[in-house]
Amino acid sequence: MIVTVDGPAAAGKGTLSQSLAQKYELAYFDTGMVYRAVGVMMLRSGRDLSDVPYAEKLAEELTFAKMMEISSDKEFRSARGGQAASIVSSYPGVRRRLLDMQKKFALKPTFADGRAAQGVIYDGRDTGTVICPTADVKFFITATSEVRARRRFSEFKERGIDTDFETVLRDVEARDERDANRKDAPMKPAEDAYILDTSNLSIDEVFKKAVAIIEGTVK
Repeated sequence: MIVTVDGPAAAGKGTLSQSLAQKYELAYFDTGMVYRAVGVMMLRSGRDLSDVPYAEKLAEELTFAKMMEISSDKEFRSARGGQAASIVSSYPGVRRRLLDMQKKFALKPTFADGRAAQGVIYDGRDTGTVICPTADVKFFITATSEVRARRRFSEFKERGIDTDFETVLRDVEARDERDANRKDAPMKPAEDAYILDTSNLSIDEVFKKAVAIIEGTVK
C-alpha cells in the first residue's frame, strides 16, 4: 500500500504520516529531508542560498547515508534549516536531481534498519502529484497560516530556539508562497486527494479521519 500525505509546513502531516506508518507497518519517507539535507549542506559550505549551480551539485551528490548523517545537525530541524530547505527546493535543477531517488523508493521501500517493507507513507508537498501519482490513497493536510505559525512557534520554544511569533508567521507565509508558485511542481492537492483541514482538529481526530478513509478505500 502506498499513501501520500501532502500539505504546507506545520499542518500536521508529519505527525499523521508517522502514525499511519506505525499502524499499517509501512516504511516512512519524509521527502522534506532530502531538501533539508541540501539546505544544511549549503549553510555548512557558507555559500549563498541563491547559488543555484552549487545547490544542484550538492543534490547530485546526496546519498541516503549522507542524508541520515546530516539529519543529526542542529540546523536540520531549525527555522533556519527549514527556510534553507524551502529555498533550495524551489530550484528546478535541485528537484530534478532528487526526484529519481524519491520515486524509486516506492518500488522497493525499506525501513530505517534496512528491512523490506510492504509499502510506504510519503510525507511531503508534491508526493501525490509528482512523486507517486498512482498512490492508493492521497491526503492533503492543511490549516490556516496563523494556526500553523502558532504550532511552529510552540515547537521552537520547546526546543529553546530564540524567535518570536511574528517572525515565524512571516516565514510560514513566505514558505507557502514559494511552495505554491514553483513552476515545475507547485504545492497543491492532487485531484483525487482527500483534503483535511486540521485548524480545529486534534491529532487524534485527524488520525481517525484518515484511518476511516484508508479503510474505506483500500480493499
